[in-house]
Amino acid sequence: MGQKKLIRFEAIKTFPNVLQNPPGMKGKWNEFFRNNNPITLELACGKAEYTVSLGRMYPERNFIGVDLKGNRLYIGAKKSLAEGLTNTSFLRIQIEAMQTYFADGEADEIWITFPDPQLRTSKAKKRLTHPRFLRLYQQVLRKNGFVHLKTDSTSLYNFTLLVAEMYGLDIVTNISDLHAGEEISPELKIKTHYESLDIAGSNRIYYLKFRLPEARIPDLDAILLEKVKETEITGVEQGHYHEK
Repeated sequence: MGQKKLIRFEAIKTFPNVLQNPPGMKGKWNEFFRNNNPITLELACGKAEYTVSLGRMYPERNFIGVDLKGNRLYIGAKKSLAEGLTNTSFLRIQIEAMQTYFADGEADEIWITFPDPQLRTSKAKKRLTHPRFLRLYQQVLRKNGFVHLKTDSTSLYNFTLLVAEMYGLDIVTNISDLHAGEEISPELKIKTHYESLDIAGSNRIYYLKFRLPEARIPDLDAILLEKVKETEITGVEQGHYHEK
């Protein structure tokens, strides 16, 4: 491990806005923020540009960037401290373990911005819009809470549309080319580090906003995998994933 990473790992241990596998946080986030404002999660947040930017935009709401990689969380956490954003926090955990840290209905919204699209069909279960993750989101989100996906991966976009059709997701907004010229919300104008790179700039950017069904998401995962095998070409689509 590089010296720079080691320094960052040590630094975030001292940051008051970074929690690493914290015990006893489930159902306690409003106590942590010292208010009852709604909570938005940014999953696989990387450098947490959305957590920080949304925190600036909406001081009346709370935002939590979630990622396992502490050296990336360090960047967003440090910026947040420097700007005095008391409505932002950063949680270093595996996303699969999020139910350990959030009570049912504790979050109002989830943002997923430029996640690893896991392009190989064999890794479809690792896509953050796969039903195994949606079942987790269904627990921690309040009723009718929104999930936002922003990606430049055609495969992940099409996969999520397939999941929506099979599992009854309510798609509220579907934009197949975010920068095609139509007016977009201030949230969608936020640019991540990844989005500013040539790899993102040269690709079309997709956006989906959807609600999860009230009923528990059924287990159609084996059927989904067969459909994915039929429709996807195993391998890498045009472009490639660049770590956030």
